[in-house]
Amino acid sequence: MAAQLTQLVQAAAKPLPEIRDPLFGQMFDSFRNYRVVLLGDGSHGTSEFYSARAEITKHLVDHHGFNMVALEADWPDAEAIDRYVRLRPGPKARIGGKAKSTVEPFKRFPTWMWRNREMQDLVEWMRDRNAKVPLEERTGFYGLDLYSMGTSIRSVTEYLDRVDPELGKSARKRYGCLQPWMEDPASYGLAALQGMENCESKVVQMLKELLQYRLDYTASEHDGEEFHSAEQNAHVVRDAEKYYKAMYYSSASSWTQRDTHMFDTLDRLFQFHHPNSKAIVWAHNSHVGDARYTSMGQRRKEVNIGQLCRERYGRENVAIIGCGTHTGTVAAAHEWDEDMEVMNVNPSRQDSWEYVAHSTGIPSFVLDLRPGYADAELRKAFADEPPRLERFIGVIYRPDTERISHYSQAYLHNQLDAYVWFDRSSAVNPLERVQPRTALGHEETYPFGL
Repeated sequence: MAAQLTQLVQAAAKPLPEIRDPLFGQMFDSFRNYRVVLLGDGSHGTSEFYSARAEITKHLVDHHGFNMVALEADWPDAEAIDRYVRLRPGPKARIGGKAKSTVEPFKRFPTWMWRNREMQDLVEWMRDRNAKVPLEERTGFYGLDLYSMGTSIRSVTEYLDRVDPELGKSARKRYGCLQPWMEDPASYGLAALQGMENCESKVVQMLKELLQYRLDYTASEHDGEEFHSAEQNAHVVRDAEKYYKAMYYSSASSWTQRDTHMFDTLDRLFQFHHPNSKAIVWAHNSHVGDARYTSMGQRRKEVNIGQLCRERYGRENVAIIGCGTHTGTVAAAHEWDEDMEVMNVNPSRQDSWEYVAHSTGIPSFVLDLRPGYADAELRKAFADEPPRLERFIGVIYRPDTERISHYSQAYLHNQLDAYVWFDRSSAVNPLERVQPRTALGHEETYPFGL
């Protein structure tokens, strides 16, 4: 059965040109009409995954009207990049380069996840393209994650200092409840569990008051863009407060809390932009691949952003594209807060989907898994297979315990709409290797440091 499956995959796989070849992006033209295209990676430290997603993103933006790029990154960091690429008022930033900046985005562990040469290339491309088109046609750069509680608090209060100093004072008072925990926000969850502190009502009330003044504030600065950012930062504070408490109740519930926040952020972006907007989402395969068809959803009852997008927008409006590799090198750390290393990636297990792809002998390809696009015999063969293992490498890689640490069962043909394959891959090119010390614990990105 495995040999037959490999032959069917081999026949259906479309070999990819070199990533920098203009034809590479054209291989994904059939995804042009979706409202959301989610681009997943099998690790946070593989150059080919970043470069491939960048070229797909460029093509969809340049030729098919996608105007939002949203990442598994914190809102304030991504907004600094957004100001740069869309030439917005406010503090400017870039990833790397010689220009001085008032903002240094993505400086907490793991810095290499976004501070890398591959990402810098995309950022500069977006700025160059946006500079040539009208303001309303520029493509934005947004963060979906919730690890920026302290930075988001500062952003809300600084915004209110400009538009409503009295409410700014109220914000400082309410958010002051969280101030003792800013250096180690995970410890807030433990304190709340032990009955020492609970700031939920204060951060919820702050968000409610901010929303009450939406119309007044929207009219005061930059056509509502600054208010939208302040609102999003207030949502981050509220959801992060919940998340850090959930960490101590259940790892599954904290994962669901985080991915629900990422989806809600994306949904608010759609509400803020014009009705015909289209988004590209960058996140790990474990976040974008529909959780209902993995052990994440079936055993642990977790949900993720891919599942939520399909449920809310309809499967016909959402495309999920994942990336995988057999072996090579990866940029990762052995433990949380340790410095980045370039590590060898173990060859994929014989009971994995990666090994099926490897067995085709094709160095790189895209495999379309969508009903109506994929061969019916191929989809039937996938459906008849028991769930195989899929490898997930995040910012932590533990090759010695790889089966337990980095593999999970999945029904690939339903989890994803397409699979991009690189048989041998290489580590991403980081801007820094030495990592800053942060207070975040590895358990925050359960189960794989993703």
